[in-house]
Amino acid sequence: MPRKQLAVLSCIEHERLEFELTEIRTRGRYLIRLRRLSREEQSEWDVREALALARLVDHELEHGCSG
Repeated sequence: MPRKQLAVLSCIEHERLEFELTEIRTRGRYLIRLRRLSREEQSEWDVREALALARLVDHELEHGCSG
């Protein structure tokens, strides 16, 4: 695949990963507004957010794109 096409694909993937992270953060905020989370639930949301952030950072490091 030509390098230019690869860069475009990686940017699309970057956008998808950013959206995923934003969605997780937004859902967590809404859930917290609805009710108090247990420690286990809070821990689960923290892990979800950390994993989404790690995927985004890994992608940025691998492809050199930042959106």
